[in-house]
Amino acid sequence: MSAEPAETATGTAPETAPVHLVALDIDGTLLGYDGGLSPAVRDAVAAVQDAGHHVVLASGRSLIAMTPVAELLGISSGWMVCSNGAVTVRLDPSLREGWELDEVRTFDPGPALRLLREELPDARYAVEDIGVGFRMNTLFPEGELDGVHQVVAFEQLWSREVTRVVIRSPEHTPEQFSAMAARLGLGDVTYAVGWTAWMDVAPKGVTKASGLERLRARLGVGPADTVAVGDGRNDVDMLRWAGRGVAMGHADDVVRAAADEVTGTIDEDGVVPVLLSLPR
Repeated sequence: MSAEPAETATGTAPETAPVHLVALDIDGTLLGYDGGLSPAVRDAVAAVQDAGHHVVLASGRSLIAMTPVAELLGISSGWMVCSNGAVTVRLDPSLREGWELDEVRTFDPGPALRLLREELPDARYAVEDIGVGFRMNTLFPEGELDGVHQVVAFEQLWSREVTRVVIRSPEHTPEQFSAMAARLGLGDVTYAVGWTAWMDVAPKGVTKASGLERLRARLGVGPADTVAVGDGRNDVDMLRWAGRGVAMGHADDVVRAAADEVTGTIDEDGVVPVLLSLPR
């Protein structure tokens, strides 16, 4: 026979702290600018997991660039939202690869690519092949994209539907990139501009927030029991979605405005006090 919960002085059983869904961006939130992981961050993530909360890595990174981070953090089971929401993965150490695809959202990249090429003829373009790498019109700088890199003719980039398009144009600022995207009227896709002149193009309506909302409902977590921490423009929807959205201290004004609170910078391990504030 199972033991009954201990009663308080008022004669009622104490309330159990709710399980949270904790969505964490990777670069600039968990990992430093050099790609390093602070022991304090690793320990804080472990503490949240040990408390029974759902830790979900949510990143613009591809699947193959996220699994090593999950391993560094000691996350072998649970969920990841990859490619800015286009790919949702279930981690399971009993599987041969250690993961399986749960949902994949794709789109025809041709119209957006043709429009962007007219504006940015000298830019680098790549499309993601899930679990493999990227097809691209020319090689990207070493270390910027993971997996196998296959150089193909520009027209072959839209030979089939994809989860994500990456555009890299070092000659342009993020502000110029954002203005160009708005001017072109990329209304049938979702785009996010990074710290540098880097833009991700995804299926319409697909963001980190859309992938996380699907997981929230599936896991039975209440909207108020969601926490998200991030530092980039592609985190804005996620921070607005969360019951408690936290911007890193080095985030720009747009990201800060989307959050409920601001924590320390990446150099200060700003994510740590947020994680340690969760019920345990």
